[in-house]
Amino acid sequence: MGKAVALVADIFFIAKMKETAKQVGVELTTAGTAEALCEAAKAAGISLVIVDLNARGSIETIEKLRASGDTIPVIAFLSHVQVELAERARAAGCTEVMSRSKFTVELAEILARTKTQ
Repeated sequence: MGKAVALVADIFFIAKMKETAKQVGVELTTAGTAEALCEAAKAAGISLVIVDLNARGSIETIEKLRASGDTIPVIAFLSHVQVELAERARAAGCTEVMSRSKFTVELAEILARTKTQ
């Protein structure tokens, strides 16, 4: 079973993500704060970090993960009009940055990849 951890601001979207994770057989943990995400990412078996770039402290969290030498893939999502924020996320070390709509469409596939990593 793959394991992922997510920092997401929208509680309704968290429910959708957890349901999708359950359907594809992935254990998804959510973190309420940037600090909690960093701690959870250190847990054994975590193979994906998901970050809502509209969550408080999202960029700093990615920077902190990368500064600690963490190489876990980080997929971030945001509104498609937030071009500057997307560039900041890439510069911080995101593996992939995508619009929220694309992330939603590809969520099952993204989570399923954690089972092979």
